[in-house]
Amino acid sequence: MAKWHENLSKYSNLFSFDSVSGSSPPSVFVGSYNYPKIFVGPMVPPIHGDTSLLDDPEKWTNKSLEEIVNFRLSLIRGVQKISINQIHGRYIENLQELTMSSKPTDSDLQFTKTTTSISLDGENAPFGPIGEIKSAKFFPSSANKSIEKIFYDNDLKAQDAVLNLYNSGIEISKIQKCFSIGMLGKNRKIVPTKWSITATDDIISKSLTDDILNYPLIDSCKLFFYKHLGNLFSIVLFPHRWIYEMIEAWYSNGVLGFGSDFEDARGITHPPTIAGAYFAAKLGVTEYLVKNKIQAGVIILREIQPEYAIPVGVWQVREGIRSAMRQIPIISDNFDDAITRASKKTSISKTEWLLKGNIMKLIRQKTIANFF
Repeated sequence: MAKWHENLSKYSNLFSFDSVSGSSPPSVFVGSYNYPKIFVGPMVPPIHGDTSLLDDPEKWTNKSLEEIVNFRLSLIRGVQKISINQIHGRYIENLQELTMSSKPTDSDLQFTKTTTSISLDGENAPFGPIGEIKSAKFFPSSANKSIEKIFYDNDLKAQDAVLNLYNSGIEISKIQKCFSIGMLGKNRKIVPTKWSITATDDIISKSLTDDILNYPLIDSCKLFFYKHLGNLFSIVLFPHRWIYEMIEAWYSNGVLGFGSDFEDARGITHPPTIAGAYFAAKLGVTEYLVKNKIQAGVIILREIQPEYAIPVGVWQVREGIRSAMRQIPIISDNFDDAITRASKKTSISKTEWLLKGNIMKLIRQKTIANFF
């Protein structure tokens, strides 16, 4: 953090703009501040060409934290204050066309005044400079046909639209942008980006879970591990009707903190604690179960290590779990041995993990299936 602040101070003039011309990846961002009148706009780098990698989290798994932060900082965020119900009008319709684009779109933004400096606070994903838009011009680009079809279907519910796009092979990050900028559903609204990300993950993972409940149980415990960007994931699948828990552990000023959420076949029945990460991880693991047509109990241990100094978004949880599930699993005979091995991959003991979670209660809990 100190290094970033030093560089931003030293080169602050490089992040000051009164206009920008470049190719949007394409990318839009909707803030949540001052809801329901929120700041909405495109993100545009000061370069032309193939800029798609700058906002394509599905392709960032093997990138370093520094590379990803640089991608984020290179995108200049233009904003206008818009009501969440204002889904028509030239500005929003231009942003919807931008979001539908199948490739980077040339864009020109003029700002009312010089862009504000970048802020890195260690809590939120970083952005490049932000400027209030005076005028915006977007040059025509070809639309993704699957998205275009859904956009013009005003009778399709938002949930069905999300699943339709997912089943058409559209990237999760692209679906989230469509959801956010008011392109899906019957009663359309603009949705803050961070809410649309969680909603999209939740809708898809719920649908996948419905399929999983019809599959046979696995017959042994499977362990998967993956580490990237200072996040260590330890995943255990075990023979049990669908139950799922994610436990997070992190360090703050030398103190170890925990958070967890859990569910059974009824879904999550309490206000989520770790929300975005929980649903992102659930999507990653349910994709694996559906692909292999199996049902299992699942526990995910996530250790957030100190080198994860600048959060870059819950996409890294989803992609981290997806990467973990592509590894060859370690097979274990029983749950106790599996959770012992899973814990040993972290710096936290099995006892601590289990004390902070609810998986043992879920395992002991009788279901209607016990009586047949």
